[in-house]
Amino acid sequence: MFFASSKQKMITKAEALPGRAQPIPTAETHALSGRPLKAPLPEGMKAALFGMGCFWGAERLFWQREGVWLTMVGYGGGFTPNPSYEEVCSGQTGHTELVRVIHDPTVVSFEALMRLFWESHDPTQGMRQGNDTGTQYRSAIYWTNPDQKALAEASRDAYQARLREAGLGSITTEIRPAPEFYFAEDYHQQYLAKNPAGYCGIGGTGVSCPVGLSV
Repeated sequence: MFFASSKQKMITKAEALPGRAQPIPTAETHALSGRPLKAPLPEGMKAALFGMGCFWGAERLFWQREGVWLTMVGYGGGFTPNPSYEEVCSGQTGHTELVRVIHDPTVVSFEALMRLFWESHDPTQGMRQGNDTGTQYRSAIYWTNPDQKALAEASRDAYQARLREAGLGSITTEIRPAPEFYFAEDYHQQYLAKNPAGYCGIGGTGVSCPVGLSV
């Protein structure tokens, strides 16, 4: 097995860890709402999938937003099936840390969620976010339908213009079809609700995003 010399270098499928056939154990319900994490998407609700660094702080940002029905954290965008946290952190799965957000679009739109996404992290940092370094911390929007794709790309372009005006670099956010979502372990789910003083590396650029202003 070849191991990448740097966790900031994306591996290939041939280099990835083999993983396992069965999902790793995780929580059954959300620590705050008590809603089942693996329930079918409720009628009228939509799903969104974001990567923006450490998923602990990212998940808290979204569960605090009015109109968000459920949040959960996991891994995706790589090659290893049913990975563990330790495997993802090794840089040998290709996955990034993700937050899956179930929201009521009549209360909070996908555009509004994207504005929270863009403004709450630095999307120009490549394979890192703040002090967190590695491919599992890369920025990502994984779209679940063509409308999300179009909105994600339009918001990226609009925000890039604002970042350039502020003297910042190019957005490195990965925008592509939603991959399979692998649930993270029990202790990661709603981590900052269980550990209020826990680490949170989420921080934005200070540049406002000109999309998602209306709901």
